[in-house]
Parts: sequence; structure tokens; C-alpha cells
Amino acid sequence: MTDVAFGIDIGGSGIKGAPVDLTTGEFLLERVRIPTPQPSTPKAVAKTVAQVLAQFGEDVTNLPIGITVPCVVRSGITRTASNIDKKWINYPAAEVLADIIGRPITLLNDADAAGLAELYYGAAQGESGLVIVTTLGTGIGSAIIYDGILVPNSELGHLEIDGFPAEKRAAASIRTKEDLSWSAYSKRLQTYYSTLEFLFSPDLIVVGGGISRSSEKYLPNLKLNTPIVPAQLRNRAGIVGAARFAAEHTL
Repeated sequence: MTDVAFGIDIGGSGIKGAPVDLTTGEFLLERVRIPTPQPSTPKAVAKTVAQVLAQFGEDVTNLPIGITVPCVVRSGITRTASNIDKKWINYPAAEVLADIIGRPITLLNDADAAGLAELYYGAAQGESGLVIVTTLGTGIGSAIIYDGILVPNSELGHLEIDGFPAEKRAAASIRTKEDLSWSAYSKRLQTYYSTLEFLFSPDLIVVGGGISRSSEKYLPNLKLNTPIVPAQLRNRAGIVGAARFAAEHTL
């Protein structure tokens, strides 16, 4: 496996990229961010991804490229679309991205990328057994990792709990939208993580997303038998996980 790869994280508001030192998980150059085009159609997004890469010039010419999308990805085809244009549904995204960029790429779900980053460089490093990484943001993303192996495309934010999709009650965006106190929000998270614990009996739960920087305001309120800890890579996770995935899957 190469020691350096390039990661790109496609989000609803921004497309971010940087070359990554795969020994340490650190960026080798400062991250570039370009706003996500609106509408965020596959071809418009691919052109913006090409613009991100162009910012680095010859520094990244021969690097493997990994790209995250907020979609279920199977065999290079995006099967769903969360917080991105619905034209991504059942779209040959890997092929189109590679054609427009002019380079081979690997494609994976954004929460799966975050999970890989935490596995190799963060809060799940060295952990055996079943680890569930969740990302609390606009919705809830998830990554399931068993004995260091990613089980891709879990969608645990869409579990129905008390008659609602979990992310409609417990995503970080809901706390802001409903102006919930940390105490009230903690009760929502308790319900969600208790359900995950009952269904999966994990050995570790990692909580990521931007809200992980405020973990002291809600994690101590949760009563679980499973250890639950904040993610360590935060906003770097998507890029780092994408780069690692590319290095492992590029021939």
C-alpha cells in the first residue's frame, strides 16, 4: 500500500480535499474547500471535484484518489441520495467521476469513510470486536466495523424508533432546529444509542460529526453498558478515510 493518497469529501455544503500521509493520518498540504454546486447534480459535483484536484497541480498527479458521497454505494453505483441531488439515485457515479476527472477513483459512503478514519487513526484504533461509528450532523450516518473489517453501507440513522426515523429525532441538526437544551437532546440520544446497544451489542460506540467537539455536554448523560466515546478526527475524517480506502483498493 502506498504511503500517500488523496481524499475528497463531498458534502451538502462543501467539497473538501487534501493529500493524506497514511502513516499518520495527517494532511500533507492544507485542505482545499469549494462550495458544493447547487443543484448538486453528479456532473456538476464531478466538475467541482476536478477543481479541487486542480488546486494541487502536479503534487497529486500519481496519487490514488478516494471520494466520499452521502449515498449508499454498491459497485460504483450510488443507490441513495442524502442531502444531495436526487439524480444520484441509481447513478453510475464512480464511472462518471473518473471520466470527468480523467483519473481512476474509488468511491464510498461518507460515514463509512469516517469509520475507517477512526479505525486506523482515531478512537477505534486497535479495537477488536464490533465497533459502531456514528456521525451526528444534518442526519445520522453510521459505519459498522467488525474485527477491523468494514461492513459497508449501514444506514442506522434510518432505524425507526418510536414511529420516527432516528435521524429525525436525534441528528445534531434537530437539536439546533428545535432549540433543544443539552439535557433534552441527551434524552433523544439515550433512546437512539440504547436501541443500537440492544440490537447489536457492540463493544464500542464512537460518536462523530461536528458535534463531537462538544461531547462533554451530552456523552456523560448517557447510561449504556457499552463504552461510548467521541471521535478524534472530526472534520478530517471523511478525507482521511477516503484516502485510506483508495490506497487499499487502487491497483
